[in-house]
Amino acid sequence: MPSKLDQLRTMTTIVADTGDMESIRAYQPTDSTTNPTLIYKASQLPAYAHLFDEAIAWGGKTGASPAAVTDRLTINFGTELTRIVPGRVSTEVDADLSFDVEGSLAKARRIIAAYAERGVPRERILIKLASTWEGVQAAAILQREGVDCNMTLLFSLAQAVAAADAGAFLISPFVGRIFDWHVKAGGGPYTGENDPGVASVKTIYAYYKTYGIKTVVMGASFRNTAEIEALAGCDRLTISPDLLHKLADDNAMLARRLSPQAPGSPPAKLTLDEKSFRWRLNEDAMATEKLAEGIRIFAKDLNLLRDLVSRRLAKAA
Repeated sequence: MPSKLDQLRTMTTIVADTGDMESIRAYQPTDSTTNPTLIYKASQLPAYAHLFDEAIAWGGKTGASPAAVTDRLTINFGTELTRIVPGRVSTEVDADLSFDVEGSLAKARRIIAAYAERGVPRERILIKLASTWEGVQAAAILQREGVDCNMTLLFSLAQAVAAADAGAFLISPFVGRIFDWHVKAGGGPYTGENDPGVASVKTIYAYYKTYGIKTVVMGASFRNTAEIEALAGCDRLTISPDLLHKLADDNAMLARRLSPQAPGSPPAKLTLDEKSFRWRLNEDAMATEKLAEGIRIFAKDLNLLRDLVSRRLAKAA
């Protein structure tokens, strides 16, 4: 019997949720995704010192700000990832721009231009935006410009519907963080079958497939392999190296759970404007709290990365 990872590949596109290129080489995912947390961790590993050194040398030569050098470091990692995975690499717009449409657009365009300077076409990149109302509006404009977007920090159907209305290429519903909130609230015990994060993705999947929405559903932020197995057949799943390893070591049968031919019963179709989007998000305590927390965490890790760059620039001066 093939491993569960190999079985999963036959029904779902596998995405590596890591900045560790050796793990990516080992498990051969189709796509890869990064965020400030992952790059902060990877940038401190000796294997990637050359990527950091190049960015610092460039910063010293040009007099660029720590923020600009951090951006270059991010593009260095992303460019290397495009040489390893055959598909897309997701690169994140700064979390502190999550409520700034124009700022998000400017940053996304700079990211695409920086990749183009390295010979990486926009078709290989997904711009990651937080699933705020402002992030959705930025995605709508970028998609019209031919820049595909990955809507991250997504915890609710309202966010998923707004992202689809914007024509976003892909959404990343955060299974594990939904699970975390419900556990903290006293829920459980949960299995793959009754996990609230899994249930959220299944609802979104049924909605998209039933109503003919082309936006890709990519489950993310998994806490265990049971969550992944419960979503076997989802369009894409982004998985950490630890869980990829566990799936690769397991040779039991893996059943398909999601199929576009039988997506399940969806909720009634929603029509959202800004007012109704904000109200639905406000009424969902879990989604409201996890979205705000996620933005804070990504912003904190981005600042940690910038501080690390600042120290390296000062040392090299």
